[in-house]
Amino acid sequence: MKSPLFESLSALLGVIILLFLILPLASITIGTSPSEILKTLTEKEVIESIAVTFWSALIATVFGTITGIPLAYLTARKKNIAFELIEAGMQVPIIIPHSAAGIALLSVFGSQKLESITGVSFMGSVVGISAAMTFVSVPFLYNSAVEAFRSVAAPLEQMARACGDGPFRSFFRITLPLATRGIISGMIMMWARGISEFGAVIIIAYHPMIAPVLIYERFTSFGLDYARPVAVIMLFICSLIFMSLFYFTRRRKC
Repeated sequence: MKSPLFESLSALLGVIILLFLILPLASITIGTSPSEILKTLTEKEVIESIAVTFWSALIATVFGTITGIPLAYLTARKKNIAFELIEAGMQVPIIIPHSAAGIALLSVFGSQKLESITGVSFMGSVVGISAAMTFVSVPFLYNSAVEAFRSVAAPLEQMARACGDGPFRSFFRITLPLATRGIISGMIMMWARGISEFGAVIIIAYHPMIAPVLIYERFTSFGLDYARPVAVIMLFICSLIFMSLFYFTRRRKC
């Protein structure tokens, strides 16, 4: 039996949170003229910062996918205290302040000794930006992949192996295709979280400047009016990408 009071109250509370989310986005968009946006889009600094942001997040996502998917699979299949602790530990980057994450990364990757051994400079480089993005965003991919693998019944793998498939063949022929949707969702979430990162990145690599750092610098140096067009551009680009990906995943689901 439906309860009109319950449904009305639920709708009212839902409207409140929707307005809380929509009003700031609408305000910043309406408050920025098309001419300001077009002018900002011609600035080399803005174009480069957006390119660095997306490229660094893509590198982080690829690295996180290659290294995180195997761990997520083991976590989903192994039932012991070690992997329970690993699963809990993977949530730490989500809950710690991201400025603290930046300091932690700096203590490792800011070492001159590490740079001399690897030949890779993390400070003030795309590599450092990608490392910071990976640290704070890989839990989203990992969590989504773990749930995706858990949704795949283990007996399906066992049947494939009984028919002669090895572990690698059964994984790539049975498990991975069935878990693909969840993994893709996790990759999208990781990439999205990466492009929005600020606190960890600004500590390990202020330059080359990513879009969130550029918005911050323009706001602190010149005020809201100078920072707003860049924020609106990022909002438009990200919204377009995520709506396209959402439509794609929905079509695949259907």
